[in-house]
Amino acid sequence: MQQTILAIAGKPGLFKLVSRAKNNLIVEALDETHRRQPAFAKDRITSLADIAMYTDADDVPLMDVLESLKALEEGKKASVDPKKASGDELREYFGKVLPNFDRDRVHVSDIKKLLQWYNILIDNGITDFKEEMQPTDGDNIDDRKEAPTKEDA
Repeated sequence: MQQTILAIAGKPGLFKLVSRAKNNLIVEALDETHRRQPAFAKDRITSLADIAMYTDADDVPLMDVLESLKALEEGKKASVDPKKASGDELREYFGKVLPNFDRDRVHVSDIKKLLQWYNILIDNGITDFKEEMQPTDGDNIDDRKEAPTKEDA
């Protein structure tokens, strides 16, 4: 899951990687439309697996933050509305999710985006934030299998 859910700069929401073409990726919007569209290299595409949140110590991968948020909300959508909550409310709420987040480098807009992404993922039934995918030889992303766990090896 981590590698196939993408954020594209300048476009709202999240996208699921569907396939690869010669010069682009085919992505599907994770919203009510599920519209497929090409995404090019100039679009600045980022996998959620490559994103981390600043803390007072080391950066924490976004997937760990999403797991913590899921545990806090018991798998339901966020109890705080990121569009209506004040900056102080969002910082207080995020302090419950990631207590040692860097209050200087994590902006309110980052917290809003995180909560919006979390709600999108929950709405689409994507709740296993730790699932790893192993590489596939073909272009079809659905041919991927879950990576073997350490117990399987």
